[in-house]
Amino acid sequence: MTATPVIAIVDDDVSVRQALGSLLRSFNLAVELYASGPDLLRSPGLDAIRCLVTDVQMPAMSGFALHAELRARGLDIPAVFMTAFPEARYRERAKELDGCGFLSKPFLDIDMIRCVEQALARQRGAGRAG
Repeated sequence: MTATPVIAIVDDDVSVRQALGSLLRSFNLAVELYASGPDLLRSPGLDAIRCLVTDVQMPAMSGFALHAELRARGLDIPAVFMTAFPEARYRERAKELDGCGFLSKPFLDIDMIRCVEQALARQRGAGRAG
């Protein structure tokens, strides 16, 4: 039996977390919400995460640092990065990390869904290759 893929949404803004959670759940996706990178890293269900949607700028740990820590733990989870400050250096960093998307807040719902679908497809492909 295959486990349901879980999308982790990590953003320090509660309204963004809740809105994204509602959006992705409306597409019958399993979602877990986290206020910070350290909260996600402490999660007992970390191994079930198949897609990371994270804000780039957060006080406790940036989305880029979170992604790097997941990789350091051997978890190659496709990521969608989002920010209210779409600076070129952030876009380049997301590209370097092979992100499945880099979205500027506010963004269209369809753009987030497209990025998450791409991340889940990448994760499924990696599962078959391994």
